[in-house]
Amino acid sequence: MRKGVSIKSSQLPGDTPHRMTALLRPLLRQMLACAVLVLAASPAVAQISFISAIDLAQKNSPKVQAAEAAVAKAQAALQGARDVYIPTVSGGSGLGPPSYGFPLGQPSIFNFTTQSLVYSFSQPDYIRAARAALEAANLSLKDARDAVAEDVALTYVALDRDTQRQTALAQQSGYANRLVDIVQERLDAGQDSQIGLTTARLTAAQIHLAALRADDDTIADEAHLAHLIGLPAKDLTIDSASIPVIAAPTDQPATTLPATSPAVAAAYANARAKSEIAWGDARYLWRPQITFAAQYSRFASFNNIQDYYLKFQHNNASAGIEITLPIFDAVHRAKARESAADAVLAKHDADAARDQFLEGRQKLQHATSEIAAQAEVAMLDQQLAQQQLDAMLIQLNSGTGDPDKPQVSPKDAELARIAERTKYLAVLDAKFEMRQAEINLMRQTGQLETWLKSAAAAPPSVSTTTP
Repeated sequence: MRKGVSIKSSQLPGDTPHRMTALLRPLLRQMLACAVLVLAASPAVAQISFISAIDLAQKNSPKVQAAEAAVAKAQAALQGARDVYIPTVSGGSGLGPPSYGFPLGQPSIFNFTTQSLVYSFSQPDYIRAARAALEAANLSLKDARDAVAEDVALTYVALDRDTQRQTALAQQSGYANRLVDIVQERLDAGQDSQIGLTTARLTAAQIHLAALRADDDTIADEAHLAHLIGLPAKDLTIDSASIPVIAAPTDQPATTLPATSPAVAAAYANARAKSEIAWGDARYLWRPQITFAAQYSRFASFNNIQDYYLKFQHNNASAGIEITLPIFDAVHRAKARESAADAVLAKHDADAARDQFLEGRQKLQHATSEIAAQAEVAMLDQQLAQQQLDAMLIQLNSGTGDPDKPQVSPKDAELARIAERTKYLAVLDAKFEMRQAEINLMRQTGQLETWLKSAAAAPPSVSTTTP
């Protein structure tokens, strides 16, 4: 009789991977859940390009939205001034309980009335005034969009400057801290004085203060850009490469520049609208006005009106032309004087805005040329400092080769590095001022919108920054 051999299921060779999988499955779930939590907790960095920031700001700006509402209002006013020639139709009813005695009024079951203006000396003036007001609203809308675009462009290039300045200040701070350590070692070795250490520490403290102020400027610029585009300022970054190249300013003759800006043109259009209103109000008296009117009524018999009239009928209609000749109207005459004064005031305001615009543009043209020259001087100064630093580092590494000449020390090298970064920071500020002046000048000369459209159509440029 053969003995059977019993084998436990846990000892089967093929069962071991299944048990391991069952043990690892909960661990895998926990690892996956932790990864999801880490990803959810990690901040999402939002990078926005130059053109996208301007588009978002123009859509989000309350100033632009208010200007769009003003355009819609002016369009409705123009349509209303034209529609006075279209007959208006209204309906009603005079139903009620039976009256006692002679019927009072017309017991109409229903009635319809229509009327419209046929002719008026003043109405064409009011239509022209509404058309000029619409033109002024459209120009104000363009000026509002340009103002928002200018604000975003200036804030964007300011953030670009802030980013580069923070990097340069961090490098300069590292050089200043090494300078303090070097001077401290020289002081301990008897090769330097306490005044030298205090001077090095003062330099480091000044750089630290400059870094704190730069951080404040960066936070303020980020908050302002976020407010303009309607996005949270946290983790909002810019794309420096998306900033379009600004053409170098040229001295353009005054004859080739636009005579006005959208804001000035809107002021003159508003003055024309006021003038048309004043002209229409002045031609109100002693000029006929012709209106058309018609009415239909269906009379009822519950008031026994048929008992009091020889010929009664249910259907009644009338139509006619009414001619009115205003002869004396003290209120309207005073209103005409008010409209005339309002038109003169609007004209003087437009002239003042034009003069201010022309003077500001002329000053900005000269200032832009001067700022460009200052930026060139700053760039050359920084290049000279960089070249001197490179020469000093070569001497520090290999020596001067002349025992009679003083040798370059590590302290001198750190001071040269700090000086070079100071010159580089001046270059950043000069470039920003030049960009700011150029953007302002483009708005004053009417080239801002053209520049933005060309930048939106062109591929993004690669920005090169001096390290």
